[in-house]
Amino acid sequence: MTGAPTGALGAQVFDKCALFTVHSAAPVTLCLFDGATERQVPMREVSELWVADVPGVGAGQRYGYRTAADPAKLLVDPYAVELDRPFRYDPALAEPGAETGHLVPRAIVPAAPSSAPADLPPPLFTPGGLIYELNVRGFTMLHPDVPEAQRGTLAALAHPAVIAHLQQLRISAIELMPIVAWIDERHLPPLGLTNAWGYNPVVPMALDPRLAPGGVDELRATVAALRAAGIGVILDLVFNHSGESDVHGPTLSMRGLDERLYYAHATDGTLINDTGTGNTLDCARPAVRALILDSLRHFARAGVDGFRFDLATVLARGPGFDPAAPIFAEIAADPLLASRVMIAEPWDIGPGGYQLGHFPGDWLEWNDRYRDDVRRFWRGDGEAGALARRMTGSSDLFAGKHSRSVNFIAAHDGFTLADTVSYEHRHNLANGEGNRDGHGDNHSWNGGSEGPSDDPAVLARRNADVRALLATLFASRGTIMLAAGDEFGRTQRGNNNAYAQDNPIGWVDWTGRDRALEAFVAQLADLRHAARLDVTSFLAAADWRRLDDEPMTSDDWHDAIGFEFRLPADDDLAVIRVDRGHRRVTLAKARLLESRP
Repeated sequence: MTGAPTGALGAQVFDKCALFTVHSAAPVTLCLFDGATERQVPMREVSELWVADVPGVGAGQRYGYRTAADPAKLLVDPYAVELDRPFRYDPALAEPGAETGHLVPRAIVPAAPSSAPADLPPPLFTPGGLIYELNVRGFTMLHPDVPEAQRGTLAALAHPAVIAHLQQLRISAIELMPIVAWIDERHLPPLGLTNAWGYNPVVPMALDPRLAPGGVDELRATVAALRAAGIGVILDLVFNHSGESDVHGPTLSMRGLDERLYYAHATDGTLINDTGTGNTLDCARPAVRALILDSLRHFARAGVDGFRFDLATVLARGPGFDPAAPIFAEIAADPLLASRVMIAEPWDIGPGGYQLGHFPGDWLEWNDRYRDDVRRFWRGDGEAGALARRMTGSSDLFAGKHSRSVNFIAAHDGFTLADTVSYEHRHNLANGEGNRDGHGDNHSWNGGSEGPSDDPAVLARRNADVRALLATLFASRGTIMLAAGDEFGRTQRGNNNAYAQDNPIGWVDWTGRDRALEAFVAQLADLRHAARLDVTSFLAAADWRRLDDEPMTSDDWHDAIGFEFRLPADDDLAVIRVDRGHRRVTLAKARLLESRP
């Protein structure tokens, strides 16, 4: 086969050859690997791309690229969909002229894709449901029912014991923290630590072999098994930066091909760092958006319900945030993506980076205002009025008739729920940064004693606080999200930034779980479903009462330690009562359930 590329980048298999297409600012050499043997094939420039068609090459071939800019650097195809090994950091990766062919993973030529339907089955997850956020590796590393060889992988999520647990909680969809191949930040190996969360990807489509040794087929099979159980899958994807980091970072893929194209630069030529990671993908460029859209289509074809975008403000920067940025219209117009669920983490650290409430009207958004207002109320220094706004959908933040809020009390970033009521201060010394990393102000409290305690009074207070927080979450309008293990008291020992703890600090402890709390959360899930609380419409009418049953006036809200609101008569659940003085939330009518044991 000869001539111009077909329009698709990456590696494509045809009857008698494979076609490789890549963007680069410098001439490119294709590198084909047979074990340790490397065969180099010069590529030719066609329509601003570099292409090579190689007879006799088929699926399974290992390959990479080198460019004339630094021929010593082996580069991973940004469009790679499978790698033969994980990334491992080595100082040579950042040293110009240092050979890296022995360090960098090889991409694997995929088989010819099967024809995907023009429209995918509708997502199982719909707004108002319960999202369960989990780290794929940490979730099952200690699960006693999962075979040891399978623990920590995508396939483990399809195990019957895992599915049964998710069904017990009425999980609508699991949200997987990043599963594409990532590299450790360069300061971690000298500390004996590794990145456990995956928010440092190199290329956006290739799954990390540690999580998915079976490649995209393993993802597809896991999604299918969960879908058969009525559970959707949402992928947390990182399109705001890459693991190539700042000017001192490694050269692995996009940096070696065309750093000026892929990464945003200031007028003086320095890298813009709106992400806090050293570089920022330039989503104002059509080629970068095309890579993002192709990645979303790749995973949509695997059957996932939707996507959560880390530091999503970057998607719409050009350089400032634009609520009408092209990528939103491109996603909405795509036949494979328009039906998928889109969730924004609506902030980054760049100028004007906090954009809660400003994403498209059909996108959901992580609502940190919900987290903070709920925590502060139960800590004792937050106002009842703020809590009421959050529980009824945050209409002050989202325009329209429906809440787009993803309500959560705890997530991967920050204290676990149990630690929120057990630690007033972060305890991150294990991260090797002198306890300077992680959020300093967590709106947390310790129940009378910092950290672990055997004092019955302290334990009772913490138990009541956790149950009150959970009942508040499940009684709130909008989509709700639970972090894995919070349903049974998971702790990270006060570490509120456990990204580098690929060990029992960051792993879910299945044998030590609080079974009574787990049963309580299952009751909450049943009641939320039976009472039709899984709605996104803002509460249009309610009879607001003080705790003494008198009507609530505008003057009462500031000093109130609780409230009761009575829903319209056609609601199955008539009364929700919040009482901070007694550390209690009561849900009544369809079924009576008090948060206190």
